Amino acid sequence: MSTDVIVIGGGVSGLATAHGLRQRGHHVVLLERQAQLGGSAVSEHFDGFLMEHGPSTMNALVPAANEFSRDLGLEDLRCDLGDGIRRRYLVSGGELAGIPMGPLGFLTAGYLSPWARLRILAEFLVPHGSPGEDESVMEFCVRRFGREFAERVMDPMVAGIYGGGRASELSVAAIFPMLVALEEKYGSVTLGIMHRRREGGKMPGSRLFSWRDGIATLARTLAGELGDCIRSGVTVRGVSATPGGYSVDLGRDGRLHGKAVVVATQAHVAAQLLADVDPLGAAAADNIKAPPLAVVFLGYRRCDVAHPLDGLGFLAAEAEGRDILGCQFSSTMFPGRAPEGYVAVSAYVGGVRAPHLARLPGPELLELARGEFADLIGTAGEPVAAKVRHWPVGLPQYTAGHRGLVTDLSQSHERRPGLFLTGNYFAGPSVATCLSVAQKTALAAHAHLRGGEQVLPQRTVS
Repeated sequence: MSTDVIVIGGGVSGLATAHGLRQRGHHVVLLERQAQLGGSAVSEHFDGFLMEHGPSTMNALVPAANEFSRDLGLEDLRCDLGDGIRRRYLVSGGELAGIPMGPLGFLTAGYLSPWARLRILAEFLVPHGSPGEDESVMEFCVRRFGREFAERVMDPMVAGIYGGGRASELSVAAIFPMLVALEEKYGSVTLGIMHRRREGGKMPGSRLFSWRDGIATLARTLAGELGDCIRSGVTVRGVSATPGGYSVDLGRDGRLHGKAVVVATQAHVAAQLLADVDPLGAAAADNIKAPPLAVVFLGYRRCDVAHPLDGLGFLAAEAEGRDILGCQFSSTMFPGRAPEGYVAVSAYVGGVRAPHLARLPGPELLELARGEFADLIGTAGEPVAAKVRHWPVGLPQYTAGHRGLVTDLSQSHERRPGLFLTGNYFAGPSVATCLSVAQKTALAAHAHLRGGEQVLPQRTVS
């Protein structure tokens, strides 16, 4: 059997790429090993609650998020953040410290010491760093904002975004390129932000939304649009180059031939699939690690939780020694996540900090989360709903040298015309960013099929 494009991987990245190619008139076959599509975008209703097993939000400041919501007819199902979000919370000395929302929150709250707040204000006096140096987030923020801000604010923030990643190990140029660009252009992040605001430019940030039935709404709708283009329950054994295209080995299901192939799997699977056809790309993908992560969802009666839950959730710096990375106040964030009179909270466990905890059996993880919630948000009594999700492969870690790995992966098509990669290890792990990268991948594959040579770059964005 032959087709124009074979997309390997039925997560959001693969579904969005296949959708973009089909919209441009190409014959597409999408292959997915699992019976369920969507990858980590899993939303489950049970006992009147809605649990997000993986990602839970979309960033409206990424144009692709709004475009897919609109073009797929999902706008009537869209829901923005609830109006009960008034503070951000960080663990401080074993308790939750509430910090006002807004850019001046850390300067007006008591979470940071007076010296640390003065050090932040003096950022514009700090000398410019060495251009091109691949600093870690920790190194960059210590240099520009001081150690206390770096350890107590950026460390938990990075762990929250990158599934337990460490600010001391992740590349600032790879995950916060805007901060690096501001320093390079203006000599100061603070001055750069002031200039950009005066000029009306966009700054790093987010405006979050979801849909009434969760993030899986996106994957479910994309799969419905693709229809019989999808073959699930199929395992890809290998990819090889052939005259005029590629052959994909499906084991006992035979072979499939395509003029182009898009690998939209996790990085470690991409490394296996590329081993024979693009060894350089395979080596790059193999260098991207994704430690295990676990999600613990608990539902409580509202009267059994002392905390007002008036934020997105809370994060914990590694120095606090907590067993969880942080928590989302799920029922505060979006409507429909808990029945009337109840609340839902989700704990995140593992990552680089504590991969062994992410591998604990479900009952042990439930007890761990219950203990943390009792201590930090004052839960009492038994939860009325509980569920654990283990992710043996969590979020990719953008460590030092990641930009070079992305360059090698983005150039697969130059080494092997018609071979493309896409996924959450290119420009960021968020669903919205994956959609943006998928759009570029679809355009590049379309140009190849039309006989063009121009390939759009998959650059790292914030």
